[in-house]
Amino acid sequence: MGKKMKKKRAVVFAYSSIGYECLAELLTEGIEVAAVLTHEDDPDEEKWFRSVRELAEENGIPAHTPEKLGEDELRLLRELRPDLIFSFSYRTVIPASILELAPLGAFNIHGALLPRYRGRACINWVVLNGETETGVTLHHMTARVDEGRIVDQQVVPIDDDDTAHDVFKKMIPAARAVLRRSLPAILEGAARGREQDRSQATYFGRRRPEDGLIDWSKSAREIHNLVRAVTHPFPGAFTHLDGKKLFVWRTRPHPPHPAPYLAPHLEEECITPGVVVSSSPLKVSTGAGALEIERAQWSDGEESKGDELRLPVGVVLTEKGHKWNELRSND
Repeated sequence: MGKKMKKKRAVVFAYSSIGYECLAELLTEGIEVAAVLTHEDDPDEEKWFRSVRELAEENGIPAHTPEKLGEDELRLLRELRPDLIFSFSYRTVIPASILELAPLGAFNIHGALLPRYRGRACINWVVLNGETETGVTLHHMTARVDEGRIVDQQVVPIDDDDTAHDVFKKMIPAARAVLRRSLPAILEGAARGREQDRSQATYFGRRRPEDGLIDWSKSAREIHNLVRAVTHPFPGAFTHLDGKKLFVWRTRPHPPHPAPYLAPHLEEECITPGVVVSSSPLKVSTGAGALEIERAQWSDGEESKGDELRLPVGVVLTEKGHKWNELRSND
């Protein structure tokens, strides 16, 4: 880190693998971490990331897991008197009364290129929206979430078939690199940063499992983006058939083209969205093009290849649990 500096004391709010790696970077660089505030793992959530709590305990750092940040946490930080506050993938908004306790500032790593994609679930949203790149932003924390001055950023490319989890894995080293680059200036109180361009700001909210419902009237590419945005380890995209929920885990979009296996005069773009137009490979019509389902799973079954479902041509997948319908041509 260059010239030797007086050791600074920090309090870290962190969770997940980005939180783990950034906490590890602070420890590597000799920052005194007085306490870590993190979250209890949700028993209903798939555990696919490293534990901040375990890293803190391995290094003799007190780890706290409050359900919310209130007077007890404010009192704790007043007693610890941190020079700095850091937030890495922490899921709770940190109140201004806490942020103001750090004379050298409070800094957050955000999982997008601010000022775009402020808010929650940014990695899922950038994939769902078909972005070709995203990144991480290190910024000052203020009373208004994700609006503080930008200290540093690093771009992360998104490939056509990257899932949200693939993008997340790319962002872990990027987050640590941004923190490493910026620490000298932060410790010297010189990381002033630049104001965000408010005219370019976009906001996105949290995503819930029910938001994975497939709208077959959208294009094959749009549905493919939804699938890769919420596939494992997230809750998944889904549709319905005969009153049963079908999770769709991996797909491949196809452009519109003639479908002679249905009827000579029919083309996929003329078919009601959601119709099975091929059983092997399993392909479903959409608002534009066909979507090949490569991996899927009934809610009460095991994950399998799409063609192993043996869905007959003409069956209609629906947004609700309707009974089976058959496509009829006008011959």
